[in-house]
Amino acid sequence: MIGIGRRGLLGGTTALLAAPAILHAQPAGAVKIGVVAVQTGPQAALGNQLKEGFALGLKHLDGKLGGLTAETVLIDDELKPDVAVTKVRAALERDKVDFIVGVVFSNILQAIMRPVTESGTFLISTNAGPSTFAGRGCNPFFFTTSYNNDQVHSVMGQAAQDNGYRRVFVMVPNYQAGRDAVAGFKSKFRGEVVDEVYVPLTQLDFSAELAKIAAARPDAIFTFMPGGLGVNLVRQYRQAGLAGIPFLSTFTVDEATLPAQGDAALGFYSAASWAPNMDNPQNTRFVNDYVAAHNAVPATYAAQAYDAAMLLDSAIRRVNGNLAGKDALRAAIRAADFRSVRGPFAFGVNHYPVQDFWLLKVGRRADGKLETQTDRKVFTNAVDPWAAECRMR
Repeated sequence: MIGIGRRGLLGGTTALLAAPAILHAQPAGAVKIGVVAVQTGPQAALGNQLKEGFALGLKHLDGKLGGLTAETVLIDDELKPDVAVTKVRAALERDKVDFIVGVVFSNILQAIMRPVTESGTFLISTNAGPSTFAGRGCNPFFFTTSYNNDQVHSVMGQAAQDNGYRRVFVMVPNYQAGRDAVAGFKSKFRGEVVDEVYVPLTQLDFSAELAKIAAARPDAIFTFMPGGLGVNLVRQYRQAGLAGIPFLSTFTVDEATLPAQGDAALGFYSAASWAPNMDNPQNTRFVNDYVAAHNAVPATYAAQAYDAAMLLDSAIRRVNGNLAGKDALRAAIRAADFRSVRGPFAFGVNHYPVQDFWLLKVGRRADGKLETQTDRKVFTNAVDPWAAECRMR
């Protein structure tokens, strides 16, 4: 996605999730999951969503995966690749976890990929989906329940194209994920980019950039501003009186940032493969129970982690609890025989999902809470652009 606490085990920064678990000798008939979710600093809100989404999945499965009692170890990566590697190695070597699940940021995934997969352990990413592992770098021990990072940004490029916008102002943070976002947007948008502005990741005041937008008078803006950057930009954009210019964004207005953005985000657009208002039984149960437990609307971080729990349950059940046969277990994961909160779900040859993508718009729920809601479907059964380079078959 974006590219780049409790205390207990694994160097003092891991703990059990809210699911039945005993971290002593692993009993027969149990499966142990290492859950990587940042719990330190301002991005902990995203890690908490991931953690709680997976925990809710386990709760709905009565604390079991495929009939095996589920034990979970929470690994706080601290958004530091070297720290993540040390803690994940401990989970693999000392705690003997059977799977590694989670990861919000792509730089953390890139750091832990090799130690996890070289140990013969399956790694299920529930958010980070860099292109480096979608094409030639695809791996038989790696799956993701999210998407390839490029795809979400391309949704907005296609939406801008479909809406007939001819002139778009682009603004992103000045780091690799920001540049990737621009590339993804431009892969579908054929109009004029009137300006391409890169701001520091630490920027809080956007007054100079907003003045540029007002002067350029574009048909729309496209922005990728995660976390606190997005909170400030949305508030200042509304205060500057620019809301008449359509606000197209990725990872800027979502359920993790909306509580802080408030009404300033109403009517602004985002893109995703899932939204809280999707009308299917699995999603209705997931969202209602998450809101009841946390008094907050779940974001994609939670939804994709919930799906990971359901995916593992289906795979372990398919192999009758035999975790030793890696080829059979891989085939069982690839089958994806579960009900996803987003509706249809299947893996492509590179173990990235083949799925629909939606244009979303911030609206208000019946209970007064803000959420992103489906506006229209942009891509159907989309295959990520790197899949053809993957040599797994």
